[in-house]
Amino acid sequence: MNLFSYKIEHDYGLAPNPFHGYCTLAVCKSQLRNNKNLEIGDWVIGTGSVALKNLHKLVFAMRLEEKIPFNEYWEDKRFNKKKPIVNGSLVQMYGDNIYHQIKGSGDWFQENSAHSLSNGIANKGHLKRDIGGEFVLVSEEFYYFGNESPLIPDEFNEICSKGRSFKSSAIPPDIAKSFVVWLKNNYSKGIHGDPVSWKEHLE
Repeated sequence: MNLFSYKIEHDYGLAPNPFHGYCTLAVCKSQLRNNKNLEIGDWVIGTGSVALKNLHKLVFAMRLEEKIPFNEYWEDKRFNKKKPIVNGSLVQMYGDNIYHQIKGSGDWFQENSAHSLSNGIANKGHLKRDIGGEFVLVSEEFYYFGNESPLIPDEFNEICSKGRSFKSSAIPPDIAKSFVVWLKNNYSKGIHGDPVSWKEHLE
C-alpha cells in the first residue's frame, strides 16, 4: 500500500468531489491521477494549507478503488449526478463529471462548469491540464472532512506535502500504515463537513 498526499489550496467540493456516494478526483492534480505508481488499494489524501487556514489538518482521505478514463466516467450512470449544473445548488455547481470526447471527431468537450469560463466557453488551460491526468480516481471508502477537518497528530506529520506537488515515496511505509489505522479507528466513512471554500458563497 502506498500513500499519496498533497496540499489543498481550494476546497469547493470539486477536487475532490465527495458527493453522491463516491469520492472522485477528476480535475486538477493530473500528475497524480496518471502516476504509474498509483495502484488500486493505495490511499490518496489531501491536507490543509495556509490559504485555507487549516495547515496540517486532514481535508479528505480516499482508498483508491477504480481508475476510470474520462469517457467511461461520463457514460457511467453511477456518476450522472456529478455532471455539473452551474445554476443549481452548490453540490450541482461543483460537479466534476465535465469531460468527454465528441463522437466522430475525437475532440474533447468541456461542459459548462466550475472549470469553464463564466460564459460557458471552454477554458482551454483547465481542459489541457485536466485531461492530462488521463484517469478519474474513484472511491466508496472515503473520509471527507472539509470545514470539520481534524488536526493530523504530530506523529504523522511526515505524510504532509510541503510544496505544490504530491508526496508519496518520501513517506515511510510504517507511518503510512499507522496513519490509515488511526483514521479508521477514529472516524467513520463518508462526509463529515461542508467544503471549506463554500463560505465564500455564504458571506
